[in-house]
Amino acid sequence: MHVGCFTPEGTFDAAIADLPRLAELGVTAVEVMPVAAFPGQRGWGYDGIYIYAPFAPYGGPAGLARFVDAAHGAGLAVILDCVYNHLGTSGTKAMTDFGPYFTDGHQTGWGKGLNYDAAQSDPVREWAIQNAEMWVRDYKIDGLRLDAVHAILDESPTHLVAELTARVHAIRQDATVIAESNANDPATIRPPAMGGWGVDAQWADDFHHSLRTLLTDERQGYYADFGTVADLAKAFDRPFVYDGQYSVAREKRVGAPAEDRAPAQFVVCSQNHDQVGNRALGDRMPPPARPLAALCTLLSPFTPMLFMGEEYGEEAPFQFFTDHIEKKIAEATRKGRRKEFEAFVEFAGEVPDPQDVATFENSKLSREENLEIAALYRRLLALRREIRGEAEVAFDEDERWLRVRRGGHEIVCNFSDEERRVPCELGEIVLATHRADLVSGAVTLPALAGAVLR
Repeated sequence: MHVGCFTPEGTFDAAIADLPRLAELGVTAVEVMPVAAFPGQRGWGYDGIYIYAPFAPYGGPAGLARFVDAAHGAGLAVILDCVYNHLGTSGTKAMTDFGPYFTDGHQTGWGKGLNYDAAQSDPVREWAIQNAEMWVRDYKIDGLRLDAVHAILDESPTHLVAELTARVHAIRQDATVIAESNANDPATIRPPAMGGWGVDAQWADDFHHSLRTLLTDERQGYYADFGTVADLAKAFDRPFVYDGQYSVAREKRVGAPAEDRAPAQFVVCSQNHDQVGNRALGDRMPPPARPLAALCTLLSPFTPMLFMGEEYGEEAPFQFFTDHIEKKIAEATRKGRRKEFEAFVEFAGEVPDPQDVATFENSKLSREENLEIAALYRRLLALRREIRGEAEVAFDEDERWLRVRRGGHEIVCNFSDEERRVPCELGEIVLATHRADLVSGAVTLPALAGAVLR
């Protein structure tokens, strides 16, 4: 959830009212996008500068503390998104005045790397690590999601992420540290005794990419690496589709096998802030694709994550919005956003101005509920508690169907734009996204539909 868009008021206190609904639905944890203070009144939070100061417009430190207490009262854990790979451009000069926070030895996609391994880096490492400790110790936050750890560049004997994770676990052994990484490196979540960083879990974007390309036939950008039923079949076992293969989009080999890691260590989704918000118009998953996307994600053996509003079919987009107070940065952001999508004819002239307050307002949840989608998510979340075991997968590339056996259940999916008969072994349909007929060892499913059998 993005605090500013979750409610009309856009505050921690206003968000508290919706926590019991989420808990009753079956949600177990709420992940909050970054709250570190930055200039202006609105933004995604990934350009934070003062990482110890919860954003004042959301309610500041006291508001965050009340939110965490209320979540715990409702039976929900709180995970906070933290950014330790870069600082917002507006804060570069300010932080340089405080100390040697940056290094010329590393560059990230957002400018100079933070000084985690050069001269005078020890205090900078402590600045980041003690911040992580603060959230868990002082605010009683249950876990941290570390943004883009592949961009935390550190050649020290002990990588910053490994040290940070160990320090957080020393304060609370049950605190969860989750890494976002595009490297598909299972060492991130291996224990230190196996040479890993000891992180508890990591995002696995390949599952999303495999699923979305099948549902929408999109192939632009990094989606060019995906698009076959075989990709999703592989992703249902361990979600690193790229575990050493050559990536056309990246022009190099990516990843390593992760069979030794438990499925629960991988966080998967069919929507998130990046995969929605980094589209030109911030549009969500197309409505016809949503039921099957939900079925695959929520009944996978991995840890599923929902994007705010997904659980009831929210139609409001989540667009890229900023409020840079420096004119040069504001204009560079506008130009960069337009340039990013200039090759896409369908978006010509339509990319929302990130600095326009209307772009932010358009991204607030409408709360208009699709009753069928809401009912499906409720049923899927309940059914998820019954389904156990890792995935045994069969598929037909030409017919575009997929069958996943997990314990005493079968999940059958039709990714074709036509009706298909999907072979099955079990004899009772317990859930279907659309009309489904079971006859003679096969389930007949309409286009983009799925069912669960036992």
